[in-house]
Amino acid sequence: MQIHFHGATDCVTGSRHLVDIGGTRIGLDCGLFQGFKVLRERNWAEPPSDLLAADAFVLSHAHLDHSGWLPVLVKHGWKGPVYASPATIDLAQVLLLDAAHLNEEDARRANRYGYSKHEKALPLYTRKEAHRALALLKPLRPGQLQRVGGATLTLSPVGHLLGACAVRVEGGGESLLFSGDVGRSDDLLMPPPAAAPGADVLLVESTYGNRRHPQTDVAAELGAIVRDTIGRGGSVLLPSFAVGRAQALLLAIQRLKAAGEIPHKLPVFLDSPMAIAATELYRRHARLLRIPARESRTLMDTVHAVETAQQSMRLTRMRYPAIVISASGMATGGRVLHHLKHLAPDPRNHLVFAGFQVGGSRGARIVAGEPEVKIHGEYVPVRAQVSQLEGFSGHADADGLLAWLRTMPAAPKQTFVVHGEPDAADTLRHRIQDELRWRVRVPQHGETVRA
Repeated sequence: MQIHFHGATDCVTGSRHLVDIGGTRIGLDCGLFQGFKVLRERNWAEPPSDLLAADAFVLSHAHLDHSGWLPVLVKHGWKGPVYASPATIDLAQVLLLDAAHLNEEDARRANRYGYSKHEKALPLYTRKEAHRALALLKPLRPGQLQRVGGATLTLSPVGHLLGACAVRVEGGGESLLFSGDVGRSDDLLMPPPAAAPGADVLLVESTYGNRRHPQTDVAAELGAIVRDTIGRGGSVLLPSFAVGRAQALLLAIQRLKAAGEIPHKLPVFLDSPMAIAATELYRRHARLLRIPARESRTLMDTVHAVETAQQSMRLTRMRYPAIVISASGMATGGRVLHHLKHLAPDPRNHLVFAGFQVGGSRGARIVAGEPEVKIHGEYVPVRAQVSQLEGFSGHADADGLLAWLRTMPAAPKQTFVVHGEPDAADTLRHRIQDELRWRVRVPQHGETVRA
């Protein structure tokens, strides 16, 4: 078995691995790099020849750092099957088309206002190219066996996000398990991860490999922030990942209103067409959630869905207290940037980042306390109050990852720690080595290993 690490080895994002097993090449995820410019520039590089020669790809889940580079690969000529759970395929339809739309809009805006460093800004990929990629997706139900050449694929749920699964690949008498992103046992929306299947080689994520989630009531924290902010006449802006995080925030807000913790008539705006579409998919796939189906049907009750760009621009001029949920979650693009430009300079407002912020992202800089950030080519002062609520994260923390690893029926022969910032990955490596006594290492970007 050979494993090629083309992403998510020196950072959290850009999930791209390739396993050569049983004479068959299987791509594990095809994600975008996000965060620091030096990482984002990798998205524009020519795809490695071995990825273009893969017999098939399989997506662990739909988040863009795991699926969002697929249109680039297809643009360069790849035409094979891409397997994913049915819910992942449904979400990918929303995510990839929205990403393509934002790529086109960002390029158009850069050309119009002249803030691109290139003679002509081009999108990473277009909606037409995203449609071509989506046409390759083939459903694979969790537990179902899929043969690809001399290998077989199976998926097992890991919580984290609607449809998210670990991927097990077997061939030639060997096996590999790729965790994807592992969810937490106390997630608001998703059930706990299923037990990890056995495998000879393990690739495990480490996003929260060096920390523990706070043992606090995160919904109560959000309620206190909302009460304090509207009490001084301000609004709460929640930059949110449109898939998963937005739905968790809606659930928390509905529960706070039902309990009388925040005013029932307080306006709540969901300003993200992608989040609106994803919320409908969460309601359609309610059987995959841990909450009752009847509660999933209330997620949009009393919430104003902001569909058009014109409605969104009118919302930015609003002067009365409200809660605004808008994408993207790390403020790297999307409609949330217009809200930041209008709300960040006013100290009455509160910017609440409900999850992990990749190093180098605009969200990470705001959370770190930078006094101004660049948006659409101009610097915007940040005078609003800023908070980060990691309790809304959909990732297992370090203890949760170790607990999931302990469900494996036997120790793998070799474990590779991926999908983490260097400190997080190395901290988890130490814990696996010291507590589980497994053979474990952190691979390097671009490395090929024989396992």
